[in-house]
Amino acid sequence: MSAVEYEVTGRVARLTLNRPERGNGITRGLLDELERCIDRADQDPDVHVLLLAGAGKGFCGGYDLVQTAETVLPNHDPTVPWDPMVDYATMSRNVDAFMKLHRCSKPVVCKVHGFCVAGGTDMALCADLLVIAADAKIGYPPARVWGSPTTSLWAYRLGPQRAKRLLFTGDSLSGAEALEWGLAIEAPEPAELDARTEALVARIALVPVNQLRMMKLLVNQSFEAQGLGAAQVLGTLLDGIARHTKEGYAFQALAISEGFREAVRQRDEPFGDPGPSTYKG
Repeated sequence: MSAVEYEVTGRVARLTLNRPERGNGITRGLLDELERCIDRADQDPDVHVLLLAGAGKGFCGGYDLVQTAETVLPNHDPTVPWDPMVDYATMSRNVDAFMKLHRCSKPVVCKVHGFCVAGGTDMALCADLLVIAADAKIGYPPARVWGSPTTSLWAYRLGPQRAKRLLFTGDSLSGAEALEWGLAIEAPEPAELDARTEALVARIALVPVNQLRMMKLLVNQSFEAQGLGAAQVLGTLLDGIARHTKEGYAFQALAISEGFREAVRQRDEPFGDPGPSTYKG
């Protein structure tokens, strides 16, 4: 079974993350398939717009780390010297895969239901437009320990102050909050998510593909002019560093002794994960 399903209907290429039994957890195999699907859609003259979605209960729960976090991997043993370039080589390759969505010459709409957290946001924020169900959860809890967003897009999508609000706490937004904050273009009720997303991609698909390419190229220049490439180098390096701090090693030790899910539970339990709306006062 493919980790990413690919289908073209009319002028829309549909890319669906297809590891629902693992929360569509990110693996190298999934990213390889994603890159091939993006290239296929970009090179198809009949495709005007790409729609990225996830199968199962949510869009993407991040990297599939249960097995890797519960063992001492090469270059992650606290008793031996750490080579940061080994981590960077691996994670920067993943960033290149995510950024295929951003660099694809055609518009990419990402439909989020259920959850989009951790590494899943590194992928989703590379899309051009986000349609997020009002009750969905989107955020980067690894900002609390053991991670840094490698595609470094939070500040570009939300502005510096709101990006700091999320990354200083690891809190997540609901889809409704994501719309209010400007991250989502729409946040329909769950029952209306498919219909609203289909209406959007159908409208985009009416525009000639050369015009769509020109408009995306124009707007994307602002990201590059603001130093996105340099921010991604730093974000990717910091992601490796976050796993080799005192707290990072303690988190992995807990994952090894009690399991990754338990380590995540203990990391997030003090926050209660209420989301920013709790603190409006």
